[in-house]
Amino acid sequence: MMKPLITSLFFLLIFITCSANAQHLKIPQRPVNALRGSAFVATIRDSMLSPVERERLMLKEVGQGNVPDFYRNFLPVIATATIEGKLFTIKYFVAPDYLVIGSDDDYFYSPLTAAAAQKIADKLDCSLPTRKMSNRIYQSAIFKLTPEPIPPSMRMITVPVFEDHNGLVHQQLDRIGAKPGSLVAGNKKDVVISNKITAADGSLSVVIYGWHKPDGKAIQPLYNGHKYDWVDYSHGIRLVQNQVYLNGRKTTIKKILKSKTLHVLLSDEGVIRMPKYPVN
Repeated sequence: MMKPLITSLFFLLIFITCSANAQHLKIPQRPVNALRGSAFVATIRDSMLSPVERERLMLKEVGQGNVPDFYRNFLPVIATATIEGKLFTIKYFVAPDYLVIGSDDDYFYSPLTAAAAQKIADKLDCSLPTRKMSNRIYQSAIFKLTPEPIPPSMRMITVPVFEDHNGLVHQQLDRIGAKPGSLVAGNKKDVVISNKITAADGSLSVVIYGWHKPDGKAIQPLYNGHKYDWVDYSHGIRLVQNQVYLNGRKTTIKKILKSKTLHVLLSDEGVIRMPKYPVN
């Protein structure tokens, strides 16, 4: 009797360990007839959609589960801080890459406005990262890409440039042998949550940060100079599960960011008063 019991305990321990180090995105299975990434981007490029119509279509694709299988497994990122003389450890789970539409072998990086990104995050019980989280995610990444900026122009907000940059990122992923499902960073700027979302006069801005270079320094400082509906090819949407583990106990990103003491685990801006983008 002892041997079967030991075997059962061994596999139970393996299961618990694996569960603690990966989380599965709650999203429908990818439809068998779903568009691959290249087919989807051709649709939004050639149909002359307005930016609003384009985003509606992107939201629909994600909502129906048209994301790669590898994107569904969220990976742990761990941070620590000593607060009032006590060591705290937080574990949160992040998407392995920026939001993509398509299949495992043919997917398209999908820049979105802040409001659209928040809609997807809300639907999937997720958050967007803070600046501090963006830094920690980059430090934790297995594959760190080198940023490949495209010269600025008004074309940077158009689908053809989205597609051009998508190709540059995929070429680099192939060159470095990045394994789909591993934590990847350095390929986009983050759309982040921040106290800079809302100005003193109540106006809203998208806040961006990141695009880390190989030396770990971010090309883009925390910036809220764009209008709320601005989106260009460089913007990436990194989803983070709302549920986190603080010293092994479940809590949420919102509670941590609003805490007068614990916010330092996830924020270098102090308490985040409104830890999400308004959605109309």
